[in-house]
Amino acid sequence: MNHHPPSPTSTTPPPPVTAKSWLDDACIAEIDHFVKTLSGIQTKGVRPDLIGSIITHYACKWIPELSGEPDHHPPPQSATVSYLKKRFFIETIISVLPPEKESIPCSFLLRLLKTGNMVNTDRNYLQEVEKRVAWRLDQATMKEIMIPCFSHVTGTLLDVELMVRLVKRFVDHNINVEGLRSGVGLFKVAKLVDAYLAEAAVDSELKLPEFMELAGAVPAQARATDDGLYRAIDTYLKTHVNLTKEERKSLCKLIDSQKLSIEASLHAAQNERLPVRSVIQVLFSEQAKLHSHINPSRTFTNTKSPNRLGLDPPDRYHSSRDMMTLQQMEIKRLKEHVNKLERQCQLMQSQIDKLLEKKKGFFSWRKLATSTTLGAMSVEVADEKVEGKGYDSGSIGKQTPVKGKHGRSKTPKPWRQSTS
Repeated sequence: MNHHPPSPTSTTPPPPVTAKSWLDDACIAEIDHFVKTLSGIQTKGVRPDLIGSIITHYACKWIPELSGEPDHHPPPQSATVSYLKKRFFIETIISVLPPEKESIPCSFLLRLLKTGNMVNTDRNYLQEVEKRVAWRLDQATMKEIMIPCFSHVTGTLLDVELMVRLVKRFVDHNINVEGLRSGVGLFKVAKLVDAYLAEAAVDSELKLPEFMELAGAVPAQARATDDGLYRAIDTYLKTHVNLTKEERKSLCKLIDSQKLSIEASLHAAQNERLPVRSVIQVLFSEQAKLHSHINPSRTFTNTKSPNRLGLDPPDRYHSSRDMMTLQQMEIKRLKEHVNKLERQCQLMQSQIDKLLEKKKGFFSWRKLATSTTLGAMSVEVADEKVEGKGYDSGSIGKQTPVKGKHGRSKTPKPWRQSTS
């Protein structure tokens, strides 16, 4: 029994029509009749996005892998027949795709590309799908671009060569064809590439030239921050411990130390896997940033401007927000340092106050003792005056005269009188 789909010249009559919508109608169960029906719809001027939804729905019905859900129902025929049937069906679907960019979702195209690589579809058909994916790569997600490598030549888990081709096509199309009217898509792809590199870096079979080629496929000006690229490079260095010193240097040259956040810079300054030269560059960049915050009139003369790619001013808000966040974190750190100094000053002042209180108490006791002694001496002098004595009999030498009633001082008598 022949399980292959009939050729376009087949005259097999369609099955009877059911009560379901025509997309689920049994009259298009055969691929040749579907192509004829689709051609008739296109001639009636139906919108390309509706035609794309028809193709997507029909393809997901025949090949469940294209819907993004695993197929839990094994095919009734043999594995070889199912393999050949999928390949023929995918090639037919690719041949009837509308030429408009927005007609087919990017997620469906990536699943179509993945399944096409798995069943070894003709290279010309795969190139057509790659071109369509590259047009809308900024709409892809991380899960969708994780396409495994089905080649027996390359030993990597992910198809890194495919990702390199997609990114280069996207950059070439946005810069050379459209003139990069908006750089938002390029920023998204740069972030996507950095995340992809971080996942691919754990593969010990990934060669350094392939890693650097994919990292360099995105222009440096497209990255608002190099934190994602630094994370991917650090993961690669952690996995590939046998890299030479020169290879580490060439790999770390991809990082722009001025685009690292404070957290990434602190991590890089303590990272023993990085070359010494790269660590020094990170420290110098942080010092320059600190000086620029202290003196805002100074600007970096070697800062790369995104306008080299013709970006509109709104596209530079990414770096402005990053710089504003950096300044806020620096101000917060300075405030914490000032508060710490204030607490230390208060502690010192309290200690000084305690010392002054102790010293003041010592002088008060001394003054009290002195005044008590002087008071006792005055009492003794007053008692002697009442008794008719103007001076202390126990004193030696001349004494200070004591005033009488009229305020006149008495002439002191000699202390010794002659007995003769």
